[in-house]
Amino acid sequence: STGGWIGITDKYWLTALVPDQTEPFTGRYVHTVSEGFNRYQTDFLRAARAVPAGGSIEVTDRLFAGPKVVELLDAYEKDPGIERFDLAAAFRWLFFLAKPLFLLLVFINDAIGNFGIAILLVTVMIKIVFFPLANKSYRSMAAIKKLSPEVAKLKERYPNDKMKMNQEMMALYKTEGANPMMGCLPMLLQIPVFFALYEVLFVTIEMRHAPFFGWIDDLSARDPSNVFNPFGIIPLEYPDFLHIGLWPLLMGFSMWLQFRLNPQPQDSIQAKIFMIMPIFFTFILAPFPA
Repeated sequence: STGGWIGITDKYWLTALVPDQTEPFTGRYVHTVSEGFNRYQTDFLRAARAVPAGGSIEVTDRLFAGPKVVELLDAYEKDPGIERFDLAAAFRWLFFLAKPLFLLLVFINDAIGNFGIAILLVTVMIKIVFFPLANKSYRSMAAIKKLSPEVAKLKERYPNDKMKMNQEMMALYKTEGANPMMGCLPMLLQIPVFFALYEVLFVTIEMRHAPFFGWIDDLSARDPSNVFNPFGIIPLEYPDFLHIGLWPLLMGFSMWLQFRLNPQPQDSIQAKIFMIMPIFFTFILAPFPA
């Protein structure tokens, strides 16, 4: 490569070698196991140089070791001109969406002084932008819900002929102007944006030790409360998977409420899965940052 950097990074911290940006080099990553420990090394090699008798050669390389503060990475990308240094922020393949969302979050936080409120406001802004699509989705789902009794009759009429039942069902949807795909398409368009927002919240060090309100004093850490002890009043020890705070419970309840607003699936197994999902996700997401 010519230009760029090579290094090792985790969620918040980076160690990177920055070769002279005008000369080609060959980078290398090495992994070894020594005394049971994983050891990682990165290095680079440039072309050989000849030093004339009585002469000298000067080479300038740099080392970055520190937090991946986006403002700092951007500054070093401009001066001394480290190519693509901002990619160390690890927004990954949705970088083109994540970076603007991050800058918007920081702007709002600088204005109001609370990253938690900034997250809520950015989420509302995204939902407003997608409202026309979401509204079409809700209208379509409402129309399908209204047709549920007619669909049930078709299932009774063609219990052993699924092809005929599906044909009649599609004809019914077409006649009534209901489009099942409209319930999914707006959601699919929103997924990349919200996934980019998730990347921003999960990897940026700016969220580290950032307080919200009440018992949430670090947005980058899990909810410290626990309903099983209850909320710290009784100091009981429980397995980690039973550490369910108030925040995850509110998330699970809101998810259940959203499912209740949607048309209930006709298939009984699918209906049971939808009923279990809020409970399942409450346990799965409880360890995630608040």
